[in-house]
Amino acid sequence: MSTKENLGAGGVTLLDVAREAGVHVSTVSRALDPAHHSRVKEVTRQHIEAVADRLGYRPDMVARGLKSGRTATIGVIVADLGNTFITPVIHALTAAVESAGMMPMIAETEDDHDRFANILDHMLSRRVDAMIVMSARSADRQVLESAGRILPIVVAGRPLDGTTLPEVVVDEYAGGRLIAEHFAESGHSLVAQLRGPLDVANFPRRDAGFTAACHEHGLEQVLVPETATLPVIAEGRRIMEALISTTNNRPTAIFAHNDLMALGALSRLREEGIRVPDDLSLAGYNDLPMVGHISPSLTTVNYPGKDVGRLAGEMILRLLGGEQVESCTLKPELVVRESTRATH
Repeated sequence: MSTKENLGAGGVTLLDVAREAGVHVSTVSRALDPAHHSRVKEVTRQHIEAVADRLGYRPDMVARGLKSGRTATIGVIVADLGNTFITPVIHALTAAVESAGMMPMIAETEDDHDRFANILDHMLSRRVDAMIVMSARSADRQVLESAGRILPIVVAGRPLDGTTLPEVVVDEYAGGRLIAEHFAESGHSLVAQLRGPLDVANFPRRDAGFTAACHEHGLEQVLVPETATLPVIAEGRRIMEALISTTNNRPTAIFAHNDLMALGALSRLREEGIRVPDDLSLAGYNDLPMVGHISPSLTTVNYPGKDVGRLAGEMILRLLGGEQVESCTLKPELVVRESTRATH
């Protein structure tokens, strides 16, 4: 082992730590490497870690990467960092990969395909060891699968129709069904959807599940002529306006395809003097942290973001360890609050 490989980022070497700890330098190397520290007895590892911390030793990740062919970084690509939906996913994912000594490199696409492609190229040029992608739209599939032939990639949160890449997603079809069944059980017969972007697979799947359950329970849908270009508050307002202005056949319950769109719809309904839930029931999807605290609190579908993040992190580590993995689909849960009510 060369002096350069022994050198820490702060100038303290593994040999310095070994001398101070009274052990062989190879034992120090294993103890301070998350990939190999299980090969060192716990009491010895804790002693070495305490000595390294006291001396100010920090591993030189560039030197380690040159030696191992890895950079200990995982690219994480999201659509919108401003959306609080992503926060628990990122927290859980980060905790999972950092436990193995990996560092996430997070980038935001702003739901733009060209930006997505540029970020992919940048991640590859930075030689990240793997990627977790939570921003995929249908147009991104080709470039994403091309990158998947170069390094391990997990698709998380947003499913990608037809992909061969492993996924950690939620059963969106079942989530849409939950809302329609709740409306039916509450006595509604005329309902509508404020649909999200058709090229993000979550939303057509929610639509399909909702529509199937409506047919089964005899609910009639009012067709809304618009769909969202982005799943954001402004689009919820716009599509709610389209529904108000194009039909006199007002539904008694509306399913907005995510909570942000539901908040936009709620704002527009208030301007129109339509009371929720007295005049109209409204439900969203994702269970964002704030929607249980607004007035009225929002009925929604809980999206298990922490589980998605944790499982995606664990899956990417298994891929890096040479294991085979299978896609994972989680179950959503209905959360009934004040924004929906029975008609009878």
